[in-house]
Amino acid sequence: MILNNKLHEQDENTADIQEPYFGYTLSIINGKWKLLIIYYLSTNGTVRYNELQRMIGKITYKTLSTTLKEMQADGLVYRKEYPQIPPKVEYSLTEKGKTLWPILQEMCQWGEQNHD
Repeated sequence: MILNNKLHEQDENTADIQEPYFGYTLSIINGKWKLLIIYYLSTNGTVRYNELQRMIGKITYKTLSTTLKEMQADGLVYRKEYPQIPPKVEYSLTEKGKTLWPILQEMCQWGEQNHD
């Protein structure tokens, strides 16, 4: 979809996004960690919480928890909790979340072709 110059400056510091689908997409992947979470869940399948935290590295427990909840609410991540002690929770991508994987692959290819 072509944006047709629908991004225009509202003032010096903010952009007014007039394209609703572009704005929706940005709202879904917005944040420092969401693309990394999608990447790790895409490449590793179902992952336990602590495994995911180790994969990502420098992310706090609270930030990961909040980000995963946002992604669940957006329909990107599925959370499965097992009723046992100690608690066991696994995360995986939903079908909607999996549709973002080809976009991430394209971004990686772009990075490979354009890094200096």
